[in-house]
Amino acid sequence: MTIFLFGPALVFVLLLVAWWFGFNPGERWISLLVALAFSAASLACLWSAPPSLPLGQWYPDFELGFGFDLVGVTFATFAACMVGLVGLFSARYLHRESGFLRFYLLLSLFGAAVITVALAANLDLFFFGWEVVGLTSALLIGFFAHRPGPARHGLRAFITYRICDVGLLVALLWLHHTTGTTDLLALRLPTQPVDRELVAMLLVLAAMGKSAQFPVGGWLPRAMEGPTPSSAIFYGAISIHLGPLLLLRTAPLIESCWPARVALVLVGATTALYATVVGRVQPDVKNALAYAAMTQSGLIFVELGLGFGQLALLHMLGHGLLRTLEILRSPSLLHDYHELEQALGELPTMGAHLARIFPPALQSRLYALALARFYVDEGLDTAVTGWARLAMGLDSL
Repeated sequence: MTIFLFGPALVFVLLLVAWWFGFNPGERWISLLVALAFSAASLACLWSAPPSLPLGQWYPDFELGFGFDLVGVTFATFAACMVGLVGLFSARYLHRESGFLRFYLLLSLFGAAVITVALAANLDLFFFGWEVVGLTSALLIGFFAHRPGPARHGLRAFITYRICDVGLLVALLWLHHTTGTTDLLALRLPTQPVDRELVAMLLVLAAMGKSAQFPVGGWLPRAMEGPTPSSAIFYGAISIHLGPLLLLRTAPLIESCWPARVALVLVGATTALYATVVGRVQPDVKNALAYAAMTQSGLIFVELGLGFGQLALLHMLGHGLLRTLEILRSPSLLHDYHELEQALGELPTMGAHLARIFPPALQSRLYALALARFYVDEGLDTAVTGWARLAMGLDSL
């Protein structure tokens, strides 16, 4: 039964061959094939499996394989179900779209990468799936490449991923150096406290980038430039939760390092507060949902920092289901509001209690700052530009 875990990867190869040779199987067959592959993968995740599934050994300290622990199996099953569901929904949303085959090609690659991340037995294979997820995310943000906005925003997300992924890369290399292994099923901790703290903080940095935490989360609302189904599956259900998944799969290391736990609480709480304020002034529903997702991911970081791992996993699954539904329904929001107004006689007011907390003078200033997103992105752009100029100047010496 475990052979069906490789179904999404096989579908990706088949679609890639079809795309390469210019063969179009038809929209119905493409969507059906993807849905069947991920349905079979979800059943394979639930099937009774051995604790580990070796895939081969490249080097003495580099073994490939899957591990079936509670966190990994739960998230892999959830991800496979959601990708299959979104694949079926996308058949109508992207009907007669010129990039129909390309979308499903990237969706199947993304799903295969997420299953790899969830079930990877070591951090090396985890890193491979992690990078593929980032690549497919950037490509789907820039799906409508004929417009400059999506391409520019996809590049920003890709750059943010690359910068923060340095943390994961250095962490796994440091684990190899200090412990000789990156096995996630029986994680071996570095003996020196400074090594543990360094690796833990690097993992927190990697999780911050993937889960759009403050201050590097400016790419998330821009990511809504992609097709609505990909926005739902990436930034509502799965991709935004890969940061907490990394922290859950390396929980023994994170729990042994109190600075990392403090950092998780501070970063998560700051993100939740920032995204709540900024999200309330967004004129676009998808941007508002993006900041709502950022808020919930910040709360999940707080739960992980406080040691509530099981609560964080449950929060991830519940939030993923709800946010996916909301993003998929976002094109019909105006119709839904009209129905709600007709049923209730008027639209319910939201956030009126918040107006009583702040004085009117502070409200206007806070509103202006929220519209400008507190100039966080501008500050990061200035800092990155300054470092780039410094690096170019040093390189010319």
